[in-house]
Amino acid sequence: MNFSEVIGQQEAQQRLMQMVSEGRLPHAVMLCGPKGSGKLALAVGFAKTLLSKTSNDELMLRKLEHPDLHFTYPTIKLPSMSSDHKPVSDDFAQEWHELIMAGPYFTMNEWLEQMGGENQQAIITAGESDDLIRKLSLKSSQGGYKVSLIWLPERMNIECANKILKLLEEPPSQTIFIMVCEEPDHLLETIRSRVQRIDIKKIADEDIRQALVERRGLTEDMAQRMARMANGNWIKALEMLSTDSENELFLDMFQTLMRLAYQRKVKDLKAWSERMASMGRERQKRFLEYFLRLIRENFMYNFQQAELCYMTEREENFARNFARFINEANILPITDMANLAIRDIGQNANAKIVFFDFALQMIVLLIQK
Repeated sequence: MNFSEVIGQQEAQQRLMQMVSEGRLPHAVMLCGPKGSGKLALAVGFAKTLLSKTSNDELMLRKLEHPDLHFTYPTIKLPSMSSDHKPVSDDFAQEWHELIMAGPYFTMNEWLEQMGGENQQAIITAGESDDLIRKLSLKSSQGGYKVSLIWLPERMNIECANKILKLLEEPPSQTIFIMVCEEPDHLLETIRSRVQRIDIKKIADEDIRQALVERRGLTEDMAQRMARMANGNWIKALEMLSTDSENELFLDMFQTLMRLAYQRKVKDLKAWSERMASMGRERQKRFLEYFLRLIRENFMYNFQQAELCYMTEREENFARNFARFINEANILPITDMANLAIRDIGQNANAKIVFFDFALQMIVLLIQK
C-alpha cells in the first residue's frame, strides 16, 4: 500500500483497498470532498498502489513517471499557442510534475500560478479528451492497469464532458478512472451516475496536529492551535506555516481598516481602498473571505466562547481590544456587506468603488450596539 503522503483519512484508505482485495474495483471512482481534505493525495496513492501490482520499478512510481499513469487537469491558453490549438495536459506536463512532486496538496490558484496564468479561467478542453482517448486505446505497457487520474473534472467543458462520458460508458480494457472532484453538482448527471462516488471528510484535527509535529517540527501547543484553525484543511495548515503567508498581510489590512473606520479617517480609508484595489481580484476575494472569518472569530470572542475561537496568537492579541465592537447588532449586516462585496468583485465591479463603499459602511456598523 502506498499512501505515504496522505494526512489521516485512514477510513477512506481502507475502503479503497477493500474494493481491491474483495475484487469489487469499479472502472471509475470519484473522490469528492472539501478543499485540503487530501483527495488528490488519496487518488495518487491509490493509483500507485494499483500500478505497483505489475510494476517492478519503484523509482518510476515514486517519481510519478509510470507510462500507464495518465494525469488530466484544467489548463489555460498561453499567448504563445496558436489560435486553433486546444490546450491539453501534456502542454503543461513539466509544470504539473514539479507541483505535484512538491506535494499533492495544492489549490487551483497555485496551479494557475504554476502555469503562468493567475487571472485566467482553467478548463479541461475537448482536445484533452481526444488526447486521453488516444492514450487509453494503447495497451498497458506493464501488462496491468492503465490509470486515468482526472483532477477537477467539473472543469470540463461540455464537449469534453460528452466525450469522457462515452469513455466511461465503454471503458478501454484494464482502465481505471480516478476522478478528484470538489463540486460534483457541476458535473453531468450522466457522468455522476457512471462512477462510484466516495465522499472524503475533513481531516481530523488530531491527524493534522500529529502531522504538524512529526513532519513540520512544531511544538505541541502550536500544532494544537494550528490544527484547530485549519479546521480539517491541510492546505490551510500549510498556508499558515508559510512565512510569507497572505494571512499576515490580510491581518494588517483588517487591523488598518478597523482602526481607520473607528477613527472616521475618510481620507485614509480612501487610500486603504486604493491599496486593496491594486491587488488581483482573486486576492481581493481571499481577503474578504479572511475578513469574514475574523469577524466571526471576534464575535465568538466577544461572547467569551474561547473553545469556539480559532485564531493565531497575533489575531487573538488584536481581538482582546477589538472584539467588543462586533456584537449581535452588527454581525449580520457586516457579514452581508462582505458577501455582497465578494459577489461584486466576482462580477468585475470597480474594485476602488467596492472597497471604498465597504470602508465607509464600516464606520457606521462599528458604532452599532
